[in-house]
Amino acid sequence: MIIMQSATGRWFGTGHSTAPDSGKAGAEAAGAALAGRTPKAVFVFCSAGHDLDALLAGVRAEAGPDAAVVGATTLGELSSGGGPARGSVAVTALGGDGFTVRTRVAHIGGTGHREAGADVAAAMAGMDRPHSVLMLLCDGFSGDPHEIVRGAYSVVGAGVPLVGGFAGDDRGTRRSFQFHQDRALTGTVVGVAIGSDAPLGVGIAHGWHRVEPPMVVTRSDGGRIYELDGEPALDVLLRKRGLDSINLGPTDLQSLGLSRRSGVDIRVVHGYDEKDRSVVSGATVPQGALCWLMDSERQSLIEGAERSCAEAVEMLGDAEPLGVFTFNCAGRWGALGDDGVQEEVAGMRAVLGDVPFGGFYTMGEIARVRGSLGTHALTLVTLAVA
Repeated sequence: MIIMQSATGRWFGTGHSTAPDSGKAGAEAAGAALAGRTPKAVFVFCSAGHDLDALLAGVRAEAGPDAAVVGATTLGELSSGGGPARGSVAVTALGGDGFTVRTRVAHIGGTGHREAGADVAAAMAGMDRPHSVLMLLCDGFSGDPHEIVRGAYSVVGAGVPLVGGFAGDDRGTRRSFQFHQDRALTGTVVGVAIGSDAPLGVGIAHGWHRVEPPMVVTRSDGGRIYELDGEPALDVLLRKRGLDSINLGPTDLQSLGLSRRSGVDIRVVHGYDEKDRSVVSGATVPQGALCWLMDSERQSLIEGAERSCAEAVEMLGDAEPLGVFTFNCAGRWGALGDDGVQEEVAGMRAVLGDVPFGGFYTMGEIARVRGSLGTHALTLVTLAVA
């Protein structure tokens, strides 16, 4: 457990627990993050295998009646104290002078993805702090993730950064949960409006590199790509990867990078159709977009995580960071392996020093600062708080 505190009493803390009893795990992780302080907001990230009601009750007992309690189930937990973990509980909390935190929840099935994103963005209404951010914690199995982000953006506009992640299910049941106050919900978007008297900084980096030459998406619909350079997309990717579709594994097609003004956004190709020769991505791939195959090496992924942390802190200017929220793609764990994620976290610690960080491994990351669509994959998104 590490607590950072400013001269004005603002603080950011993290806690971690591997206790098998869910109530104890929630109380233990929250107690470590709070260290006796009264929080404005408590962020809970945990395995879907826990008794979520008991876990949230344990958190509430430590947080007190007035704190906002939000969070999500994960594909892994991440904290500066506990490192990368699975089956555990990671809690991040903040409090003290100069923070305003408001929360709102919307059910996707009742309104639709874009409408749910717009609904929770209303938490930002009337925010009068000089610095603000909208955090989105979303169901990872509801489809159309980009529409949630577009809905939120339609309300807050370009002046408010968006960050967050899509909740996962480490138990493989394909059902994730989002936490709002003392309830574990599914099929929802939780919006957390954070206003601050001190700066906030967002980092977005991945460490993947383009494989030339580029391709043009000549026919697509949402996340399904039918043609690349006028040919069936599956045939193009198989040829470029030197693969045979008969023996194709679920991750063999890997990822595509989309050209953006702010860099390259990654789209994970996770499926294909033998009949129409199309491939499927978890997020929108616009027709007419320029794209590349993407590759990486272990060290470049680690350097990408370090760069994300450095970018977030640099955006604070002369202000000292209190802590950093982390939204890390579970696919990076798969690419790096267990030893590699330990090295990745060590690299993050090397950049941040004693600054605490915490968050979760996601099914997709959210970051919209300067022109991208806002949904990401195989990326580390960080939010630094001063």
